[in-house]
Amino acid sequence: MLLKIYPENPNPKDIRLVVDILQKGGTIIYPTDTVYGLGCDITNAKAVEKIARYKNVQVEKSNFSFICSDLSHLSSFSKPVSNQLYKLLKRYLPGPYTFILHANSNVPKYFKGKKKTVGVRIPDNSIILDIVRMLGNPIMSTSIHDDDEIVEYSTDPELIHEKFRDVVDLVIDGGYGDNTPSTIIDCTDDMPVIVRQGKGVFEE
Repeated sequence: MLLKIYPENPNPKDIRLVVDILQKGGTIIYPTDTVYGLGCDITNAKAVEKIARYKNVQVEKSNFSFICSDLSHLSSFSKPVSNQLYKLLKRYLPGPYTFILHANSNVPKYFKGKKKTVGVRIPDNSIILDIVRMLGNPIMSTSIHDDDEIVEYSTDPELIHEKFRDVVDLVIDGGYGDNTPSTIIDCTDDMPVIVRQGKGVFEE
C-alpha cells in the first residue's frame, strides 16, 4: 500500500491509519529529514525480527536506531545525561543526526545483547514525528538502500513502493527523500565523536 501524506500539514486520519498498522505489528517505510527509513514499533518483537531478517542481521548485533518525538521521549530510553549534553541535544534536535547514548532498562532486551547503548533520532520531519507521537512508542529505524551502484539510497517513494510492496505493509509517500544519511555522533564518552559524517554539520 502506498499512502500520500503531505509534510506541511499531515492529515490526522492518515497518521491514525499508519499507527493502526504499527500497533498490529506492521512494518512501514517512511520519510525523514534525510533518507527514507524502514521501521516498526520497537515494542513489537515479531516486527523487529522481520526487519532484522530482511536486513540479514541479528537484532542484538544490529545498529537500528530509535525515532523519538522529542527530548523528553528520548530521555525515556537513555540514562540521564549531563546538562552539557542536554544542551547539545537541544541545539541539534530535531535535525539530521543520530546520537548514540547509554541505554536504560526501557530499551527492549532483544535490542541490547551485549550492547549498552542506543542510537536515537528526532528527525525534522512532521510526518514521522506525528506518527511517533500518536503511537506513543519510538519507531525502530534503519535506512533502505538502493541496488544502484551510483545511488546508495532510494529517494523516489513510488519506486520504493514498487521495490518493497511485498516486504512491508505500507510505504508513505512524503515527497522525494534525500540520499545522504544522518550524521552519527557517539556521546557515550566525555567528548562527542563523529562516527559517520552525513547530512548534518556538527560543530562541537
